[in-house]
Amino acid sequence: MKIIGDMHTHTLASTHAYSTITENCRSASQKGIKVVAMTDHWGEMPDSPHIWHFDNLRILPRQICGVTVLKGVETNILNNDGDLDMPRKTLENLEWVVASMHRQVYQPSTSENHTRAYLKTAEDPIVDVIGHCTTSMFPIDFEKCIKKFKEYEKLVEINESSILYKKGSYENCYEVLRLCKKYEVPVVFDSDAHYCELIGVVDTAEKIAREVDFPEHLVINADYERLTEYIHRRHPDIEFL
Repeated sequence: MKIIGDMHTHTLASTHAYSTITENCRSASQKGIKVVAMTDHWGEMPDSPHIWHFDNLRILPRQICGVTVLKGVETNILNNDGDLDMPRKTLENLEWVVASMHRQVYQPSTSENHTRAYLKTAEDPIVDVIGHCTTSMFPIDFEKCIKKFKEYEKLVEINESSILYKKGSYENCYEVLRLCKKYEVPVVFDSDAHYCELIGVVDTAEKIAREVDFPEHLVINADYERLTEYIHRRHPDIEFL
């Protein structure tokens, strides 16, 4: 399996990342990655850029180094009601929205609270991807959430960075992929790269997928036509050159 789009990446606008969008796209191009979603942090995260960063994304060309760029955000789930921290007007002008939990924003509590938050977030039509829901810091009822993500057509992210660096994520990815396989829920394998050379690197996610015999047709970003069809369905104004 080889992914052709990396749908969760960061630039140095998120100050704990270390590369520019041009460096990310150059690295992606060298690896055969055709689509990169630029999803810097927002809002309550301490190192987030100013809102002008997101309002001004429209100046970027559609392609950089031959790679199609989606102008997006990793927004934060704020509370047990699944509210997001980015202003609605700004969210509506973006092209790709990853919604995630971070301890700097949403205080970890109980599985019931975390589950409720994800269930409510899933109902938000602006959200494209449920980001790294596998960490043990935010335990959830995986089966209940996966069913809800399918109902509201949210992509479930298998996040390479979380697998490698966040406690419990490696083991939980097995459970998430088994459930997504059982219920035919589409996923994305993302790097969550904070450095350009990590763009498109999802080796551990692919290893886990092989071990659970996860069907490739459910990996949206493993096929260019499958990925662009999904993006067009949700964002019909985006043109692929």
